[in-house]
Amino acid sequence: MAETARSPGASERRPVTALRGVGAALAERLRRLGIEQVQDLLFVLPVRYDDRTTLSRIGELAPGMRTLVQGEIQLTETVYRRRRQLLTRLSDGSGFLTLRFFHFSAAQQEGLARGMRLRCFGEVRRGPQGLEMVHPEYRRVTDQSQAVEDTLTPLYPLTEGVTQGRLRMLIDQALRELDTAGVRDWLPRELIDSLALPPLRDALRYVHRPPKDARLEVLSAGRHPAQRRLAFEELLAHHASLRLLKQAARTDLAPALEDEAGLAARLVASLPFQLTGAQARALAEVEADLRSLVPMVRLVQGDVGCGKTVVAAIAAARAAGSGRQAALMAPTELLAEQHWRSFREWLEPLGLPVALLSGTQPARARRSVLETVASGEVRLVVGTHALFQEGIEFADLALVIVDEQHRFGVQQRLRLQEKGRKLGRFPHQLIMTATPIPRTLAMTAYADLDISVIDELPPGRTPVQTVVLPQQRRDQVVARVDQACRAGRQVYWVCPLIEESEELRSQAAEETAAALAAALPDVDVGLVHGRMPSAKKDEAMLAFKAGRIQLLVATTVIEVGVDVPNATLMVIENAERMGLAQLHQLRGRVGRGAQASTCVLLYRAPLSQLARERLEVVRRTNDGFEIARRDLELRGAGELLGTRQTGLAQLRVADLIRDADLLPRVQEAAQMLIERHPDIIAALSARWIAGGEQYGRVG
Repeated sequence: MAETARSPGASERRPVTALRGVGAALAERLRRLGIEQVQDLLFVLPVRYDDRTTLSRIGELAPGMRTLVQGEIQLTETVYRRRRQLLTRLSDGSGFLTLRFFHFSAAQQEGLARGMRLRCFGEVRRGPQGLEMVHPEYRRVTDQSQAVEDTLTPLYPLTEGVTQGRLRMLIDQALRELDTAGVRDWLPRELIDSLALPPLRDALRYVHRPPKDARLEVLSAGRHPAQRRLAFEELLAHHASLRLLKQAARTDLAPALEDEAGLAARLVASLPFQLTGAQARALAEVEADLRSLVPMVRLVQGDVGCGKTVVAAIAAARAAGSGRQAALMAPTELLAEQHWRSFREWLEPLGLPVALLSGTQPARARRSVLETVASGEVRLVVGTHALFQEGIEFADLALVIVDEQHRFGVQQRLRLQEKGRKLGRFPHQLIMTATPIPRTLAMTAYADLDISVIDELPPGRTPVQTVVLPQQRRDQVVARVDQACRAGRQVYWVCPLIEESEELRSQAAEETAAALAAALPDVDVGLVHGRMPSAKKDEAMLAFKAGRIQLLVATTVIEVGVDVPNATLMVIENAERMGLAQLHQLRGRVGRGAQASTCVLLYRAPLSQLARERLEVVRRTNDGFEIARRDLELRGAGELLGTRQTGLAQLRVADLIRDADLLPRVQEAAQMLIERHPDIIAALSARWIAGGEQYGRVG
């Protein structure tokens, strides 16, 4: 059996400053890498490895090789070619190699003197004077027979002020302590044996210092038993912690929302459409939870346009009909405003005012909203993350609705829930996502949630036809836009995703809007981008929804939040640079009426294999669940789920797709630990999850 304890031992809690050479300044830099305790060093794992176990002859080098060479300096000189450079010519008798430095000191220049012997590691490339290495790692060799490395060399993720060499030295210190004051192997022996995985200490030694005969291709693929041992423990830590959150929630109390005023039923009866079977099923599950004294923590997942928002509105009406409050939190102001308008349209005819709270509201309007929310005069409030800031009080918050869960963290959701804690009771939680997730993955990623799936689109929707075209056919696409506008339809034109900079994206959108306005003088062109004031953005969106704008040029801010049934054509530029989930979300803005709709994906050649596959998947299917499956295969889970912000925050070793075969055993092991060793879960959480103590309970 593994050692058991209520918390990690004292040796595991030693601060990193206990190590030789770590002062306050270095400790602060290490904290940016998640390193605060000595044991944290052992779980900062290499992103890749270099093979420095063999010396290559310079005469046998080829461009693209990353290798170790040794030779004598023939010449060192400073040259001025557009910028100041230091060039060192190295020879080992079989050939010559140039070492090129763009950043160097006078001491470094003096140290690279003629006749000195160097050992260098770097990537070989072609230069103007033959083969060269740019900024190689190097050190002086005093003994011709000085031994090379006897293990592969790890390359770690870094932060400013922490070099590879410094981090390797610190990890070496931590590795030397493994036998005396090292980490505990918390997993029960029978569990590790049944999986045929190595003990923790052996696994850590191997991944940090693989022997020179280690198979790099197996390590690169993350399939070595040592990596699998760590991946299993990490997945177990996350999954079991989330399960404990769910279990803790079952012991809390929540208000039973009986809706004595019958507002939920009145809302359903007043809707101008009938709920689909999938919506009705999800609503029944939500309402059963809301009637319970146990806090609901339910995820409603479904494709773009499946009608999750109306299910949330009916749940909010039930809270209001029970004399209590509901709050909906959206990730962007644009989406919050869209939800606010939808809720007002449905709920205000029932006599329920809906308040909007956002970060950019004028001070007077904000104060007014805060007062009505705190007094209970307003029972329904929609907002952004501003909802859980200090100074915002609810009179009686009974239901928290979170849209696009993957854009928030578990901690943010819990902070909003804490605002509703009153007299020992917690609010119910309804979480929505338009990112369909395969069932096995959802069971791991959202182990603290019950899950409802809306897998049916409202009737009357015509599937969107998707066309993939090269940029050279842009003129034909512009002509098609003109044709659609003349026919009384509306068009989205999504601008090139050139840079991550919002400023550059906005500039590209402005230039595109100007060019399209010049090419289509009879078309009313509007513009929306992220740097516009919220009021201007809102004005353009409302004008487009009202039909006063025919062609809306936008950055990806229109990915969520806009519902314009008359928009039947979308053009997406630089589509090859976007992920599958984002392309699918964008495409979901058209095809929202009964008219046939088209999405044109413009790309710039040449296409990478990955980009080609992405575009082909979007062209071939409109099924969000199929797209999610393929997106996971092509990208891995991290990007799709935004795992840096979810309950699976910052997976360091595990990959949910690569390690999918471990998930059934992870779930079994989590159940066993919950039943027999809950103290081990606390220790694993502290080891693997940043801020792991926050997963101790829901409240």
